[in-house]
Amino acid sequence: MQALIDVILHAGRSAVDTALYTLLPIMVVMMILMRWLEVRGVTGRLVAWLAPVARPFGLPGLGVLAMVQITLVSFAAPMPTLALMDRQGIPSRQLAATLAAMLAMAPANAMFPLAGMGMQLAPVLLMSIAGGLVAAAATYWGTGRFLDSAPHAALPALAGAEDGTSLLQIVNGSGAQAVRICISMIPMLLMSLVVVLGLQRVGGVDALNRALAPVLRVFGIDSGLLLPMVTKYLAGNTAMVGVVQEMAHQGHLRVSLIERSAGFLLHPLDLPGVALFASTGVRVGRVCLPALAGACVGVAFRAFGSVLLG
Repeated sequence: MQALIDVILHAGRSAVDTALYTLLPIMVVMMILMRWLEVRGVTGRLVAWLAPVARPFGLPGLGVLAMVQITLVSFAAPMPTLALMDRQGIPSRQLAATLAAMLAMAPANAMFPLAGMGMQLAPVLLMSIAGGLVAAAATYWGTGRFLDSAPHAALPALAGAEDGTSLLQIVNGSGAQAVRICISMIPMLLMSLVVVLGLQRVGGVDALNRALAPVLRVFGIDSGLLLPMVTKYLAGNTAMVGVVQEMAHQGHLRVSLIERSAGFLLHPLDLPGVALFASTGVRVGRVCLPALAGACVGVAFRAFGSVLLG
């Protein structure tokens, strides 16, 4: 019983640290910035400028902005943009395509720390952008083609910022929304970390490694990647980077393996990532299933491309 309590407390500290000290600052600043740009009309002009370029892939102009945010800031940075798209009534079909692109792309909070450890950034970045576009197109023209293509009615402005003239009102309204989003993802992140730490504590990872070793060899996957893979899909990119750093420091993992496996390792298509994105808006949650299917196409494209480039 004491071991279980220790695992829960350790996982709880990690989950709260990630949500409140890593995601929350980014979310608050980006949410406020996006709302301020919306009030100033900047986002409207940006949408009009980017729309022709993004249209063949089923992305609105704001969808391209979300791709830039996840590439240069973190996987949480596009969430304010998704919330804005939901609030402005962007068609569900385009919203699903944007969500699929986000789930298939490599986030900056995973790419840049690993690049600092020796991973080649350029090929991972190029395949990430290509995978995002493939995922968006696969969703818009394939898995999400049955979704509404007509704009929805725009939702009322955030509470406290109705007229958009007061910076303080924008800060209060947008900051409160960012806090709600970050708090809502703590339970999923906590349970994911409990599973990962519990498996390590009881030797489940070693047993899984022995059981899956033949399968991993068939697909050419090094068995040393098993723990990062389990951590990534159950606890997310941030937890995986921490595991990779520790394993590399101990000499148990070469960063070059992560580089060749970036296509199926570096993306938010995991339990915490999906839960976090789905919580950004009502319609975002509703288009999750077709977006997930399209994102899988994008991740498969990236995985194949990473093997070829490696």
